Amino acid sequence: MLRAVLLSLVATAVGPAFATRNQVPLHQWRHPLDEDLSEWSLDVLPNPNATDHLVFETVHSLLQHWPNTRMRNGHNIVPGIVPKGTVLYHGTDRNELPPGPEWVATDPEHSHLFCREKRNYDARQGCWQLSLATTRPLKVVYFDGSSAVKLPYGSLDTQDLIAWGKSDSDNPFDDWTRIVDLCEWGKNFSVDGFVRMEMDFEIMLCDFTSGVSEVSFSYLARQSGGQRKLLESLFEVMNSGSWHNHLPGETRIQLDLTALVSFYDTQLVSSLVPIRAGQERWDHRVANISSEDLSAVKSRLEKLLAGPPDPSSGIDWQTLVQVIVDRYAQRLELIHYLLNTSVTDPSTMVDLANKTQTQLRIILTPHLLFSATPTDPSNGEDLDWTAPIYKICATTHTRLMDLEMGSMTNSEKLLLQAVRGTTREICRVVTKMWAAGVHAGIDPLLNPRDSIDIVEITQVWNSWGRDLDRLMAWLDWNVWVKCSPECNPDEMCYLPTWPVGFPRIGRPGRGPGGPGEKPPPPPSGPQGPHPERPSSFDLRVMLMESLAGEMETHIMAAEPDDWIRPQPRCVRRIEPYDIL
Repeated sequence: MLRAVLLSLVATAVGPAFATRNQVPLHQWRHPLDEDLSEWSLDVLPNPNATDHLVFETVHSLLQHWPNTRMRNGHNIVPGIVPKGTVLYHGTDRNELPPGPEWVATDPEHSHLFCREKRNYDARQGCWQLSLATTRPLKVVYFDGSSAVKLPYGSLDTQDLIAWGKSDSDNPFDDWTRIVDLCEWGKNFSVDGFVRMEMDFEIMLCDFTSGVSEVSFSYLARQSGGQRKLLESLFEVMNSGSWHNHLPGETRIQLDLTALVSFYDTQLVSSLVPIRAGQERWDHRVANISSEDLSAVKSRLEKLLAGPPDPSSGIDWQTLVQVIVDRYAQRLELIHYLLNTSVTDPSTMVDLANKTQTQLRIILTPHLLFSATPTDPSNGEDLDWTAPIYKICATTHTRLMDLEMGSMTNSEKLLLQAVRGTTREICRVVTKMWAAGVHAGIDPLLNPRDSIDIVEITQVWNSWGRDLDRLMAWLDWNVWVKCSPECNPDEMCYLPTWPVGFPRIGRPGRGPGGPGEKPPPPPSGPQGPHPERPSSFDLRVMLMESLAGEMETHIMAAEPDDWIRPQPRCVRRIEPYDIL
């Protein structure tokens, strides 16, 4: 016993000295209460022209079908690769390799839609489907949004600006000129293809003899059935596209976020700031970019594609963005549900207010400093005491990244600012809501009251609803867009997807004025005269035109908002289909 006591005393005596010799003090750490908190007022809202949240959400949505179907007008151009060994598919009317650029699909359901024997389609005949495997990593450029959708409202803007220097809304179906000019431009940077999305993902492959090898070239059976089979084929393309609705998205494309170029980058593209002012996000386009800003965008993109990758920080930006969405999305959605629960009497409101306050405290628990308490609990206007909580919450994920700024690419600095701006506003609103509950006496641990003022609780309840609605509308995260109630097992949640249910606009031979009008000539490409387009391409255009025609009689008799601002609904996965 005496020996144990002596050993304990010795350990106590030498322990601190031992620690001093072997531990490195955190000289740079300062307690948040000792720092300047003047910039952390809960009353300061984000700049209305700031795009941090837009960069954040579009990066979170890259290569995911659902968010890029909802917000069709892309704003990002991102270099990437298709890994070696990836199988791609090409449906055609002949058993020969395309002699020039053509399209390949990432899923066979998509390519099979273009698997036709000849223009005068006979279902008793078969069709050709080419399967290819990449023999090396293919260098690709990804245009986000619904960048293969043939509509004149902005989905094609980014690629048209790169190919032609302007958006050509009068010729959405002129994909042959588009692919030829993009591939000619990309040849200077050893680009193998361009990734786009419509019902599913596709690649505009520039050369079928470079970096890919034939796996099979099969003459497949076709099934008869008229429009019923057409609907089945269309649905299965959209069904395969839905496999990539959410994370991890289309994994056969690997993007380099350190080389991302965004039209939401206000330092790079300042000319679009006044154009976006007052617009809803659905209406954002890049078509009216200034010539100076477009030159800057192309210069940066070409520099990124031309040389070896710039040194980067090594930060996993995609994971960082996802961590933040995981941390806040479900909890904010739960609080929104509580605040929108029907209140029938004062006791119900008090119960829901207590539950809401608990959820707000749960979100902030990692940041609730023991020393941060209200100086005057009865004064709900005094929120200065919350500044250190707000700051820790907003900067936890990014504070030490300031030390890495010197090793970051321009794209990484944009991503860092996007994360900073997004987390700052989330933490501002959540901290403000929680502090309102503290001053109202409903926090379970800080300033609880024995008696509750129902008038004050009602005021807090209403302010909570306004603050959260504004925050969630500002964030506009696509993970909150879903079918409610959930779909049955024989259904899937669906957003209106071109060409199903869309009016025929800008079709070849019709033009913007309607039947009989010829479309205006396409923009002259920078590469001079274009090679004659192959009949296989005519088949592709004919098929897309045919699909639009077949669907025209089934277009939903609704306002354009149904397809410009798509809303989710459940549709059947088996016959009878109700996708129209």
